[in-house]
Amino acid sequence: MYDKLKYGVSTWLWQSPFTTEWISLFPKIKAMGYDVVEIPVEDPELIDGTTVKKALSDNGLKPTVCGVFGPTKDLTSDDVILHENCFRYVEKSFELCALLEVDFLAGPMYSAVGKARMVSEEQRKKEWELAVTNLRKVCEMGKRFGQSIALEPLNRFESDLVNTADDVMRLVTDIDYKNAKVLLDGFHMTIEEKNIREAINTVGDSLIHVQVSENHRGIPGTGLTPWNDFKLGLEDINYQGAMVIESFTPEIKELAGAVCIWKHLAESQDEFASEGIKFLKKTFNS
Repeated sequence: MYDKLKYGVSTWLWQSPFTTEWISLFPKIKAMGYDVVEIPVEDPELIDGTTVKKALSDNGLKPTVCGVFGPTKDLTSDDVILHENCFRYVEKSFELCALLEVDFLAGPMYSAVGKARMVSEEQRKKEWELAVTNLRKVCEMGKRFGQSIALEPLNRFESDLVNTADDVMRLVTDIDYKNAKVLLDGFHMTIEEKNIREAINTVGDSLIHVQVSENHRGIPGTGLTPWNDFKLGLEDINYQGAMVIESFTPEIKELAGAVCIWKHLAESQDEFASEGIKFLKKTFNS
């Protein structure tokens, strides 16, 4: 029996962007049996951290925080203005993490999401070195706030830089900071990895966060994900963090377009969340 997991769900399943008013989701999330709510920070200015912290406490929920890295926040760009914009955003996100008593900021912060091109080896090397250099600055900033970063590999359609467990471990090794860690997302893994259990073992104790949905972004348990391999991998490394369901609603057109969700993946988003946690608990707690 693998009983060390804490189960969470991203508010992206219902809404985008997260603003203070969406603390209204917390009672429902708690009632479904979740321990954790993931807060995606599209704009830190829209979030009153003090109010959110009280609502979390009132509902008996722990938070995780995921960063959002679009084209205006690109650490591999030739435009240093985009680097500085990203640093300012990350600093505000670290401030929110510290206020909410979260000890890491998660996400694919090495580059802009959707930057997927065929470029020369020379250009790839240049962008890799930019990512390493700038993420060292992020790690230094994180140390001031008592924060780590959890770097997330994305599938090939969303990134041309970091796609696999091997890729992200190479990046973490090159950054060479103790607070550079890893997030693995089962959706991306089903596209990019040869074996999910082996991929989890590749990152080992660098893994501090896990996100899941199905291979088609739907309810866990309704697709092709090898969930037993997932479970065995987490047992292998004695993972004790959170497993957060991350998917999206087609009702929020801008976000749905960005992640290519063109149809409803469940009868309702509430059904998605309630059925998803039932499946995860049955699978990972048995």
